[in-house]
Amino acid sequence: MSDPIRFDGRILFLTEDPEALLRQLRGEDLEAAEAGPLRDQISTDEITPAFICYHFDEKLGDFPYLGLKCGEVLPVKEGAIRAGGFQVSVAGKRRGKGSSREASPYAERCAGIRLVIAESFERIYRQNAQNLGLLTSTDFGLIPRIRRGEAIPLAEFTAGMDPVTAEIVRRGGLFAYNAARMRGEVAPPLPAHAPRPMTYAEKLLTRHAVRDAAVGTVGLPAVRPGDGLFVKADWRFSHEYVTPMAASFLEQALGAEAVLRDPASILAFRDHLTFLHHSMKAEHRAMGLLTVAERLKPAQEAFCAKHGIRLHGELADGSGSEGICHALMAERYACPGQLVVGTDSHTPHAGALGCLAFGVGTTDIACAWVTGDVRVTVPPTLRVRLNGRLRPGVSAKDLVMHLLAQPLIREGGALGHVIEYQGEGLLDLDTDERATLTNMAAEIGGFTGLIAPDAETVRFVRERRGVDLGLEAWMRGDEGAEYAHTLEVDCAALGPMLARPGDPGNGLALADLDGAVPIHIAYLGSCTGGKREDLRRAFEVVRQAAAEGRRVPDGVAFYVQCGSEDVRRFAEAEGWIAAFEAVGAVVLGSSCGACINAGPGVSTRPDQVTISAINRNFPGRSGPGQMWLASPATVAASALAGRIAGARA
Repeated sequence: MSDPIRFDGRILFLTEDPEALLRQLRGEDLEAAEAGPLRDQISTDEITPAFICYHFDEKLGDFPYLGLKCGEVLPVKEGAIRAGGFQVSVAGKRRGKGSSREASPYAERCAGIRLVIAESFERIYRQNAQNLGLLTSTDFGLIPRIRRGEAIPLAEFTAGMDPVTAEIVRRGGLFAYNAARMRGEVAPPLPAHAPRPMTYAEKLLTRHAVRDAAVGTVGLPAVRPGDGLFVKADWRFSHEYVTPMAASFLEQALGAEAVLRDPASILAFRDHLTFLHHSMKAEHRAMGLLTVAERLKPAQEAFCAKHGIRLHGELADGSGSEGICHALMAERYACPGQLVVGTDSHTPHAGALGCLAFGVGTTDIACAWVTGDVRVTVPPTLRVRLNGRLRPGVSAKDLVMHLLAQPLIREGGALGHVIEYQGEGLLDLDTDERATLTNMAAEIGGFTGLIAPDAETVRFVRERRGVDLGLEAWMRGDEGAEYAHTLEVDCAALGPMLARPGDPGNGLALADLDGAVPIHIAYLGSCTGGKREDLRRAFEVVRQAAAEGRRVPDGVAFYVQCGSEDVRRFAEAEGWIAAFEAVGAVVLGSSCGACINAGPGVSTRPDQVTISAINRNFPGRSGPGQMWLASPATVAASALAGRIAGARA
């Protein structure tokens, strides 16, 4: 990358005021004060809505910010950013929250954006930008300097970074850096700390830290937050949204004959788009997007066949997928003490088993296929102490929605942190429930969620895999380990929770809901809401309703979608599926489905109200309607009541 850097294009302020944004798109350059308040909490669903991500090439440059909501308006249209000649994009707090999709910064880069400025960034979004050579900064003082035509020293964009990240930025991206690393031209400086008390996450990282990339030796005495490392991955996985783009990036960088390291530890999943043809809008079909999306499946299959990668795909009868990647990783693969990376922000799901599992982007996974490792800046740890015991009927989903509403988390105080759960409250949560806590570290903005393994972990693995685990003494944090923050939760004080439409952080106690909220759709599914324990809790509600002669009322659609076929078979054997169908629910085959706006359960009109057990409700995430988040039990109770309602004690 050249040094210094001059930006000759325009500056775009992503503002709350749709008219101010439209003025910029019409060619008017605004000062910051004229633009008005900047949009905070811009999600990757808004930067590149799910249907845009069916593209995996430079065509993405026609679509950045297509889902950006300013007030109640979506002012950006196809091609507008590319046509506007913008090189700098400016926003507020927590830019890039949500999905790990690298399609978002890639779309911005393809549209001509070279620098993204924000008050704060989500970890995966910023890392993806760095990997692609898209510059990022939190320095708003750059704006007037760029306007004056000043060339900005590259060092201003690497200040405060660990040496590995700084060198990736200097070289213009991760592929260039890794090529030099594998040739022996550059070697990450290894931390040289004396042994120290460490958190469980830090201990996992020390054991996986790569000392010599050429021979693959691992292990360090100690690490500290802020250290830049490469760490060996025990498992690397991708789903069909990302595999084709990553394969394309890999071929562009290393040629068609690139050799993958240890293909037996690489997995692929087709889980997101199995039911897309049931829900794609007519306008998107008219744009040819179904045809575009259908290219992903054969592209993924061809890549997996070429390299001998295990692909968990669609069922032969077309009734669903083998399972959602996170569900199958927890049920079949991840083990305590391992390190798992996947191309989805909800990869931390497997952290419930005591492994370090975190999401990575397209470039990260493509490089990891070849090197066997991924880069990490050692994160700080936020300790969440679950004090006391949960009341009957209060679930992990209620607990995490309570956390998301806390000011520290709502304002971004946990960005990039490991969220480690400890305390007596874990005794009330089996591994399925614990996976909800670790999974939704993504909504918290964390690096990952983590729970040290215990007797429950051993029980879960024996039950699901028929394997007896042996836990090791090192698999927990040390006495005296340093935590960035500690959040204390009085579990006994918690009741069922909701999250109002627009953001998972819009928490509200169900008891405080003011007035009746009629619903049109109730959705029980996704990696967060389609596990055995989720279905069991919903079944208890349905069984009571059936005994009273109640059914899903007219005008309400209740969808149940298991997270994996393993879960579905268990639920059938237990009689749960038949019970759901008996009260009027529609039971679907396993898939991400409505959670990714790709299947039955999505809203089709802005006036529709959905209550859902999925993990996020960003604008447009699951259709144009208003989505409330809730626990599986509350979703089932609401489906039967025809309005948002709690399960009876």
